[in-house]
Amino acid sequence: MATVTTLPATFVSGAVLTAAQQNDLRGAFRVLQVVVGTTSTNVSNSTSDFADTLLTATITPSSTSSKILVYVVHTSCHKTAGNASNRMNMKLQRNAVDVLIIGSDLGFTEIAQRSLFTVSSTFFDSPASVAALTYKTVFNSTGNTAAMSVQESGASTITLMEISA
Repeated sequence: MATVTTLPATFVSGAVLTAAQQNDLRGAFRVLQVVVGTTSTNVSNSTSDFADTLLTATITPSSTSSKILVYVVHTSCHKTAGNASNRMNMKLQRNAVDVLIIGSDLGFTEIAQRSLFTVSSTFFDSPASVAALTYKTVFNSTGNTAAMSVQESGASTITLMEISA
């Protein structure tokens, strides 16, 4: 894969790039593919065990040097009004292995009130793989047994972008 390292350190007026430099510039840091996953299925969890949010997408990188830019937006996350201390924790997983803590103590209000909130995150991954990679989010409810939920009244999305390096 081409890299930017062979480009001149500075450019001057009237300078012409060689063919090799132009090819390096064209090949580096391009978006090679985009995969989007979405779900609007409501999922509740009232335990400290992490549950699948049903938001998932799979991408197969074309090179081991490629990076994967992951963008997650969970809309309509919900905390029930039943308890003041419950809160949500959310993680991003790649092939069922945790790669990012998206948030801890999400939705915590310290009072027994219902709350709706959105959770979003961006992650730049270096998987060094050409095998299929499945990214998904998982969440739990801590503080008590009151339910937390995702996709309460809207769709969530996960966008995966393969970036050449």
